[in-house]
Formats: sequence, C-alpha cells, structure tokens
Amino acid sequence: MKNLRIVFMGTPEFAVATLGSLLMNGFNVVGVVTAPDKPSGRGRKMTKSAVKLFAEFSNLPRIMQPLNLRDPEFISSLKKLNADLFIVVAFRMLPEEVWKMPPLGTINLHASLLPDYRGAAPINHSIINGETTTGVTTFFINERIDTGNVLLREEVQIFPFENAGDLHNRLMKLGARLVIRTIADIAENKAQALPQTILINQPESLKLAPKIHPGDCIIDWNQDPFKIHNLVRGLAPYPCARSWFKSDSTTISFKIFESQPEIEKHIFKPGTIFSDEKHYIRISCKDGFLNISSLQIEGKKRMSTDEFLRGFRITDFTIQVNQQV
Repeated sequence: MKNLRIVFMGTPEFAVATLGSLLMNGFNVVGVVTAPDKPSGRGRKMTKSAVKLFAEFSNLPRIMQPLNLRDPEFISSLKKLNADLFIVVAFRMLPEEVWKMPPLGTINLHASLLPDYRGAAPINHSIINGETTTGVTTFFINERIDTGNVLLREEVQIFPFENAGDLHNRLMKLGARLVIRTIADIAENKAQALPQTILINQPESLKLAPKIHPGDCIIDWNQDPFKIHNLVRGLAPYPCARSWFKSDSTTISFKIFESQPEIEKHIFKPGTIFSDEKHYIRISCKDGFLNISSLQIEGKKRMSTDEFLRGFRITDFTIQVNQQV
C-alpha cells in the first residue's frame, strides 16, 4: 500500500491536513499540483498557496502549478510521474484526460455527506440552513462536479455554537483520516464504490452548496432571529454576514462575527436598534431579536460589543433594512 505512487492536488489550508496525513503515514507522494502564485494584499505581493508552502517545507520532489489543466506540457509532465492514484482536495474541476489518467482512479474529498451539499461552499451552507449534522465524503471523480461514486462517508454533529471556521477545522482533520482509510480500501481491493443515485430518495429535495457571493451575505431583518443567527455562524469568520447602520448624514457598513438569537413576540419594525450604549446591541427582526456579541464596521478592526460602544453612539443610527450589494 505504501508503495503506491500518489499525486496530490489541492490549494487551500483545508487540503494541507490531508497532504500532511499522507506524508505522516508514509505514503509515496510523487507530485503535488496546486494553484499558481497570485498577487494579494495592498502591496500585491505574489503569494503561494497553502499547499505549495507545505509541499516546499516538506521537500516534496515535484510541485506543478498549471494555469491551464489541459496544457499539453502539464499533461505530459503528469503522465511521466506514473502515478497509481490521484487525490484531490479543494481544487479545480479536472478535465477527463487528467482524472482518467491513473489506473486506480482519482478520488476527491468533499466536506459534506454527499449527495447533499454538492458545490463550492458545503460548510457554509450546512450551517446557514440550520443543519445539525454534516460530515465528509470520499468519492471517485467523474465528468460532473461532486457526482461520482461514493467510497466512504463519516457523519459528525454540528454544534449550536460552531461557526463555519470551527466546523472547517474539524472536518479538515476528519477528512484527512477518511482519505487514509479510503486509500487502504483501494490498495487492498476492498473499496465499494456506491452510485450517488442509490443515496438519493427525492432528487428535488437535494440541498446544494454553490459559491458564496456578496449578495448572499446581506442580512434580511425580516427573517426570524435563528435564520439570521445561522447566517452569521455560516459566514464567520469570513466573509461574514453584513448590514448597514444609517443616519441622516451617513451609511456605515458592518459585519457581524458573533450573535445570539432571542425569540420574543413584539411590535417593533424589523431593524429597530436597542442598546444601553455600554454593553449590548439588540436588533429586532421577525418574532424576536438578534443580540450582537462582536462586529466590525468598515475600515475598523473586529471588536466586542462593549469595545464598539465605547467609541460609537449607536442610538444615533437605524438599520438599513432594504437589501443592497
């Protein structure tokens, strides 16, 4: 099993845990494919992906960063590695000529219990939708995104206090262990690949996880406090749920990092602000209130509500309830 020649493909921090687990378990990683370096930050300094940084630190022999996954030179280089198996974690969609290359196939790790939450943001959407369980899945890649035959799945609870960052870190470690188990099954010819159609009871009820866009982050104060709270959790610590403080002279964008929902019948318009100007900010919504625990206004650092109220007179503002991007 340890003699298998493996090529690993991934880019962000989520993928690093799996690559590290492969190396710690003595697997023969003969190449790494990751995203090209890109400019970031105010200085537009060229930045390496988390996977590239880890691969360099680990002195891995071959790191490839193709702009185009169909580039003949890249395809040729990949073939020369004579890999038995490709492992993909948080990477781009692969062309057929790539994923069909290794004799044992190409497996992908996905941060949900497939077939639910196919797409780019399964962790965010599972929390936003108020799920209490999720998990990780390994599957064989095919021609369509996240639809290949399932190899292994492992379920975990989503805790009420968790945000997307917390769940990301748990699933990252869980997924790394699941990939090792999956490789063992494949190497020992024990893998049982199950078509996702068998796992689908009602196709129309499948939950999807598309990429998060700026408009998805805007709070609708006409919703109930638990829906808004789940949006806050599901988008924290990045990109964060957001809204606007509005006065006669200015409109200020703010992000919410932590909140507490409160169910209570009331007569106030959605978006009404209540505060003692010292310790709490409470905003009315449908059938209740959202208590803000930490936030960040545009151009400032993240602050607790206590810190924020020391320098901001909240009662001079209202909430801009209508959505905008």
